[in-house]
Amino acid sequence: MALLTFVAFAVKGWKLAVGSLLGFLIIYGVGQWSNAMSSFALVLVASIIAIAIGIPLGILAAKSRTASAIVRPVLDFLQTMPAFVYLIPFVVLFRIGVVPGIVATILFSIAPAVRFTELGIKQVDREVVEAAHAFGAHPARILAQIQLPLARQNIMGGVNQVIMLALSMVVIAGMVGAGGLGADVYTSVTQVNISLGAESGLSVVILAMYLDRVTSAFGMSKRDQLTQ
Repeated sequence: MALLTFVAFAVKGWKLAVGSLLGFLIIYGVGQWSNAMSSFALVLVASIIAIAIGIPLGILAAKSRTASAIVRPVLDFLQTMPAFVYLIPFVVLFRIGVVPGIVATILFSIAPAVRFTELGIKQVDREVVEAAHAFGAHPARILAQIQLPLARQNIMGGVNQVIMLALSMVVIAGMVGAGGLGADVYTSVTQVNISLGAESGLSVVILAMYLDRVTSAFGMSKRDQLTQ
């Protein structure tokens, strides 16, 4: 709890830190802290893998029309497929447990990382890139020092969406034994347990708000953060 509160303070200041601490105390008070941290761990693992795959794919799609034409229908398929359908093949392959939940979450949440990265790089001013080429800069250096920094806000917007989709899918993955808050949400629905549903649902909302605010802050410049 102290570590997560410190992260909130480091990225956006004392207001977010205080709000995060109050939210975490509420989660702890309703007895959902262990489940919340299990869901948090699942979200982090799935999001890191999805981002590690998605951002390079987005860069490739921005650089190559052929790659973009191949990737786009795949992303359309992944985004339009109902969330529950993702679980079926992975439960067959990996049985009930955490693994099918994580794999399904990665596929469900990877699309924004690819799309936002591609969009951000394509929106970088061509004149700036051409000027760098004119001065003899290597393409890798142009990408690392010009295109990615200028596309940072778009890329972080994609990262934010990846984490939000991962959190929503982790809750659904509780149906196949992934544990965490999703298991309690599923139990509350099947048993019509209103109090358990309220506790687990409120914990999901608090966790989602924390992740949203922290990742959004990473996408802002220092000037934007100060003005807020």
